Amino acid sequence: MSRRSKTILATTPLDDKQSERDTRELRIDKVGVRGLRFPIQVRDRTRRVQNTVATLGMFVDLPEEFKGTHMSRFVEVLNAHGDVIHVENITEILQSLRQKLHSATSHIEIEFPYFMSKKSPVSRKESLMDYVARFDAAACGDETDFVLTVKVNVTTLCPCSKAIAKYGAHNQRGQVTVSLRFKKIVWIEEVIEMVEASASSELYALLKRQDEKNVTERAYENPVFVEDLVRNVALRLNAHPLVTWYKVEAENFESIHNHNAYACIEKRREIPIKQAKPPVLKNPAPQS
Repeated sequence: MSRRSKTILATTPLDDKQSERDTRELRIDKVGVRGLRFPIQVRDRTRRVQNTVATLGMFVDLPEEFKGTHMSRFVEVLNAHGDVIHVENITEILQSLRQKLHSATSHIEIEFPYFMSKKSPVSRKESLMDYVARFDAAACGDETDFVLTVKVNVTTLCPCSKAIAKYGAHNQRGQVTVSLRFKKIVWIEEVIEMVEASASSELYALLKRQDEKNVTERAYENPVFVEDLVRNVALRLNAHPLVTWYKVEAENFESIHNHNAYACIEKRREIPIKQAKPPVLKNPAPQS
């Protein structure tokens, strides 16, 4: 290819299909990218920084007059805020998304493994225990909505089985998912502790024989149905002065049934987030 041909190709404007007008008159609530992996930093309760890797989703609303959104701009916004996401700059990222993509609302979801050091109950052997944490944030105008979600695995022992069985009771691993909103920061560790205290027993990454005996007997002395589990967690959240809304789900991976047991309890929100009207852009111009 000649130098002149290359120059012509470089200066020829490319079609911007996303900015073309759409005639179906349907606004899209959320459009964007999901499954993006990125390093983040999270503060723990000791005010130290924990480095981890998150899986992200980033979205905006799409006004009815646009055919599509510009997917590359989501990654541009993310990388414009540095190599590592901090919890403190999530609001800045949300506002940058709104401005960059000319949207009324923006959303970001961040899910990541979170580690806590735990000592076994008797031998006091220390090991790292992993949990799953998630941030869901949305910006609508100048308002930002933030939800913290934490997933915690626990042990549950069936009260009915204990009452009717001659030689013991069946137990299983359960997973509790807590989502909450709050006035001021509620630490991930606080949520984990409330959940673990609500179950038959907490889990450990490392157990010696004396620890296993302790955990097994503790679970036997504290049987809980899946209904008990969500209610126990809800009572603790009700007593927390900073929690304004929550949803607690528990699923027991049954050891003697070919199905799981599930329960959910939710505290209703008092004031819903405002819904902003999307901007109306006449004759939208293509943007790079």
